[in-house]
Amino acid sequence: MAKICAITKKSSIMGGGYSNRTRATKFNPTGKVRKYVNLQKKRIYVPELKKYLNLTISTRAIKTINKNGAYAVLKKAGLI
Repeated sequence: MAKICAITKKSSIMGGGYSNRTRATKFNPTGKVRKYVNLQKKRIYVPELKKYLNLTISTRAIKTINKNGAYAVLKKAGLI
């Protein structure tokens, strides 16, 4: 399973940074950290199609579906 949202296309990013001491001296750099998007497996009912869809979507996409409706959001994302 790919760790990417089916609707918003969000995926993980590389994070990490430097401490203030490192910025001043360029010594002892901090490591890189991968930050993952908050993905949830959801079973969404689409009344217009009269069927359920199993999707792995981000929590932001869940809020968007609650606001705009499943059919409109999935159609805009190209899933139906």
